[in-house]
Amino acid sequence: MALVDALRCRECGRTYEISPRYACEWCFGPLEVAYDYDAIAAAVTRESIATGPPTIWRYADLLPVEEPTGALPVGWTPLVRADRLAEALGLGEVWVKDDTRNPTNSFKDRVVAVALAKALDFGLKTIACASTGNLANAVAGASARAGLPSYVFVPADLEPAKVRATAVYGATVVAVDGNYDDVNRLCAELTAEHPWAFVNVNVRPFYAEGSKTLAFETAEQLGWQAPDHVVVPVGSGALLTKIDRGFEELTRVGLLDEARVRVSGAQAAGCSPVATAFAEGTDTVRPVKPSTIAKSLAIGDPADGVYALDTVRRTGGGLVSVTDDEIRDGIGLLARTEGIFGETAAGVTIASLRRLAAEGVVRPDERVVVYVTGHGLKTLDALGEGVGPTATIQPTLDAFRAAFPTAQR
Repeated sequence: MALVDALRCRECGRTYEISPRYACEWCFGPLEVAYDYDAIAAAVTRESIATGPPTIWRYADLLPVEEPTGALPVGWTPLVRADRLAEALGLGEVWVKDDTRNPTNSFKDRVVAVALAKALDFGLKTIACASTGNLANAVAGASARAGLPSYVFVPADLEPAKVRATAVYGATVVAVDGNYDDVNRLCAELTAEHPWAFVNVNVRPFYAEGSKTLAFETAEQLGWQAPDHVVVPVGSGALLTKIDRGFEELTRVGLLDEARVRVSGAQAAGCSPVATAFAEGTDTVRPVKPSTIAKSLAIGDPADGVYALDTVRRTGGGLVSVTDDEIRDGIGLLARTEGIFGETAAGVTIASLRRLAAEGVVRPDERVVVYVTGHGLKTLDALGEGVGPTATIQPTLDAFRAAFPTAQR
């Protein structure tokens, strides 16, 4: 059995039985999973984890549900030492956690794996979500594997590649004339009428726990050591807070020596409510209307924004935002230096790492891990016309020599 005590309100601390609910009835604060850490510490060791499968389920004792049968193999993605990227940015030791390698090519496969397993526990047989694209792909793929119907709700202006990569799995794709916040609001209303598992609404406390596995894998892949600093893209803010929580939990159950990881966040300038609050020194994250090529991060009213802000401040990190041009440059820099093609969210993260390094927030003496959360093939349109053939020539040696007179022989 999963070693879970209850659901607990992050604001007032009231507890609830394990069920598909996401808000406190008393103060309307968000609920999260509370664990029996003493039982986990007694049950789990580095050795027991090493004997587990090469998926997120090697950490089942630290998750709110047991591994389901026949699920897609999610997680255990590469942690790549990025020396050429580090050199380009004037840093010492940089690692890239490459979550483009998941089944539907983003980290959302992790959260959906946990949410779907818990939905089955609850007897919910239709899987749904509000999405900016990656989550739609993940819900559709995981539901298809499980033989379950799925409904995904997306903004109507979503990248076409993400829509097609959802529809191909047989999901019912509902395009909503509005931004992500409008889509999310509709899904919250639908939970009252349909007994479905909306993974990021009524199953959200369990769904969010899947993000912790990025921290678990990072620590294990570094030889059970914590990095000094991590840089995380911020949409809703949940990924950043859960990565921080993951390192904290590993320390709490004795799998890591005391981990003091500085956590920095990355946002697009066209949707940067958390970074703006950080820059202004306020505790208020004011909603904005998104306008950015980084659509997977285009959440104008981030549910976990305040918690992400607190995490960055508490750990001594930074929060910055970058322009669309910087995002494109970041995509290219990562691809040219490390051979990893990330989507626009990756461009946000790499461009923000560059900014944080230039400002001295990320230091050359730190071991830094950056999280690349989705594949670049999802957002090809964002690259514009500047990426394409170097030259178009006739099929002759003379034509090649004329076009590339300095090419080595």
